[in-house]
Amino acid sequence: MRPKSSLSAAAAAAVTLAVALGGVSAPTTAVAGTTPPASSAGSGGAVPGSPPPSSAVPGSPPPSGVACTVRYSAYTWDTYLTSSITVTNTGVTTITSWRLTFPLPTGQRITTGWNAVYSPSSGTVTARGHDDHVTIGPGGAIAIGYVADHTGDTGSPSSFTLNGTPCALG
Repeated sequence: MRPKSSLSAAAAAAVTLAVALGGVSAPTTAVAGTTPPASSAGSGGAVPGSPPPSSAVPGSPPPSGVACTVRYSAYTWDTYLTSSITVTNTGVTTITSWRLTFPLPTGQRITTGWNAVYSPSSGTVTARGHDDHVTIGPGGAIAIGYVADHTGDTGSPSSFTLNGTPCALG
């Protein structure tokens, strides 16, 4: 038989778990020799002190649909530039076989790149994962980049899409 203090600690842990889960029920196992508390009529079985149940599914993507953030920077000299692109998966599922599409400003042409395969070299470019950069886990990021020549316009791409989904610029 368990001492009464252990049952109180278990009940406190259950309330803490329910609060941490945002009111979402977790599977429970009854302890032998105990009786689960009866739920009050109209309470919906909510744990006292827990927030009301939400209709949102925990871990679901934000309503905006953005599942990625792209950070872009460039170092320019003469008629060349070196870009650095960091793609972060802000969603909850792993992204595999990714394709990042972006428009190069007029007059820029990619001459070489790393951690991705780029095609075509100008206009609207698609970068595809290369070697060990083919998956991006939830919360994970990859770093890619390229060297380009230019005819004076050293501007940044105006937008990025990852597998057809627009990315936030960050």
